[in-house]
Amino acid sequence: MAETGNGAAQPAGAQPGGAPQVRFQVLAQFVRDLSFENAVVRGDGIVPQGQPDIQVQVSLDAKKRESDGHFEVISKYKIEAKVKESGAPLYLVELEYGGIFLIEGVPQEQLHPFLLIECPRIVFPFARRIIADVTRDGGFPPLNLDMIDFMGMYRQQLARQQAQAQAQAKGTPPVS
Repeated sequence: MAETGNGAAQPAGAQPGGAPQVRFQVLAQFVRDLSFENAVVRGDGIVPQGQPDIQVQVSLDAKKRESDGHFEVISKYKIEAKVKESGAPLYLVELEYGGIFLIEGVPQEQLHPFLLIECPRIVFPFARRIIADVTRDGGFPPLNLDMIDFMGMYRQQLARQQAQAQAQAKGTPPVS
């Protein structure tokens, strides 16, 4: 039992006002899919000279699992490296990295952003390490991704969805 400020006892784990305490636990992490294509070895095997141009695309997917409070969140990374000057391809990395999470006590209206912001943020360092290892093992300098602003990504997705809904309401074709 925890004491509230007025001397009354409250059950452990409960918060003042009767709001349930948030419970968040990473149950598992896994590589769902991993692909590394070294474009240099398909050619003459000589690494083209010049500055690399690295394009990183990230997408997220979340779904509820059969067990109560269990959710699966998949972060998908697609990284294309080319020589900036010539456009010659260097490599392509595709990684789908997942986590299974136990989430309880999060209000329903906050669950979607929690799944697509907090969950990917927790497992991102592990995905970043896999990407660094696979690029190094593929014969290139390890690619250490910068931190990703998952909140910014979420806001951009909401803005795109709102723009599409407004365009559809006006009868104009949606903008991609």
